[in-house]
Amino acid sequence: MKNTVKIVAILLFVINSNCKAQQMVQVPMDAYKLKENEQQFINKPLKNLLKEIKPEIKFVSGTVDYPPFFSFRFISREEIMKKSINDNTFGIGLYVYVKEPLDWNFDKRPKDTASKWTKEDLEKYGNLTVERIKVIGKE
Repeated sequence: MKNTVKIVAILLFVINSNCKAQQMVQVPMDAYKLKENEQQFINKPLKNLLKEIKPEIKFVSGTVDYPPFFSFRFISREEIMKKSINDNTFGIGLYVYVKEPLDWNFDKRPKDTASKWTKEDLEKYGNLTVERIKVIGKE
């Protein structure tokens, strides 16, 4: 009887760990899936949308004007600077518009993480309400 309980417990643990949902964005080109499923994220916290992104966000900027939004990129600032302006291949751009005003000041951010999305950013901005999603570009 004890062995049966142990086996059942192990099986439940294995099944539970294998049933985790896969993230919607596995590679940068999948960002278009966020736009296709936009209604799933509208009026929800930004952190819900960010949970669906597996590739590292290497560059972020915030726009405090109306409408306020974040611009997320999967290539670093350095990679963007290396590319020619005429090349026009700055990778996929994910723009997430939020309802609340942004308190984003690039100059006041730490120099080493000024253009990177950090855990502190997630804590500070994660509860902002998504209003619209826009995806542009190609890899």
